[in-house]
Amino acid sequence: GQYARAWQTYLVNFLFWSAIAQGGLLFSVIMHVTRARWSQPLQNLAEAFVAFFPISFVLFLLLFIGQEHVFPWIHEDLHGKEVWLNIPFLFTRDLIGLFLLYGFGFLYCLYALKSKIRPEGGRGLLRSIVKGAETPEAAKRYKDKMTPVAILYMISYASVLTLISFDLVMSMDPHFISTLFGGYFFIKALYIGLGGIIILASVIVLNFGTASTLTPDHFHDIGKLFFAFCIVWAYFLYAQVLVIWYGNVPEDAHYLVQRFLPTSWRTLVIFIFLLSFVLPFFSLINAKLKTRPQFMIVLCSLALTGIWLDNLLLIGPPMHFDIKSLPLRLFDILISLGFLGLMASALTYFLKQFPELFLNIEEKVS
Repeated sequence: GQYARAWQTYLVNFLFWSAIAQGGLLFSVIMHVTRARWSQPLQNLAEAFVAFFPISFVLFLLLFIGQEHVFPWIHEDLHGKEVWLNIPFLFTRDLIGLFLLYGFGFLYCLYALKSKIRPEGGRGLLRSIVKGAETPEAAKRYKDKMTPVAILYMISYASVLTLISFDLVMSMDPHFISTLFGGYFFIKALYIGLGGIIILASVIVLNFGTASTLTPDHFHDIGKLFFAFCIVWAYFLYAQVLVIWYGNVPEDAHYLVQRFLPTSWRTLVIFIFLLSFVLPFFSLINAKLKTRPQFMIVLCSLALTGIWLDNLLLIGPPMHFDIKSLPLRLFDILISLGFLGLMASALTYFLKQFPELFLNIEEKVS
């Protein structure tokens, strides 16, 4: 009924928005470890996504209430898999995983902020907790501390997102097994994380113009990365489908049949591929378009919508999520907008406390 469908939409959104935050921060982590100098203003924005981590953690806890509606295997005979697929063990391991991932993310951002922000200036709770380094030497010490934490974040990112993908997505079909599923899931999270950073950067440039620290070169460079990951995402999708189709093993083939044969789901597959691969691929070949904030907001929003629908495609069929009569009902859209509001509020709160992360403070007219 409606209640079950609301929980299913909730799960789709939890996975989607959490992945944007996790993948967004990963961009900063990778840039730090590879010592990329070009990306500093974008790294500052990427670190703002850490503000969504506590919200994501609470949202995961709330899934416990809707367990009957989001885990179709609860009342199934799992033929021995109940050792792994049981609610207490599943929630315990996923909570520990998210706690570690978010903990490393917080620590990384704490050191990053301490090495960057000025000791004086700014008001607010976060500002009073995070004190900037007093001297350049202290700032360098914090920067050095970031590296081991960054490596721990990367390791836990790959491990925890693989675990989450197995537990919350692949387990919907408890007899389907794919070792590529985790890789597909965390590559997709980095792809939409980049999309989230581009949208945030575009909004800032449109609001603050030359007062922001972002230049067309930054957009050009992260646009190329977004272009690259749209190809990597499509490659992982292709690799997943090809192996199942070519192997033609009944247990695995059932997974594709469920999603490719019913007309309503097949239409969704085509739609996802067009939005998240074809459109970004052919648009971003053009160098000029990458540097246009208005265009990039629209393009990244469409690509991210495609990935949201991809999550729905993975979760929907085993849950009998009906898209034949009406693809999305009003409350599906309202729940999604609620999540968007949470993400926007978290980012706004963070950036308001640390304006020097994205503005040339000297030029800023208060």
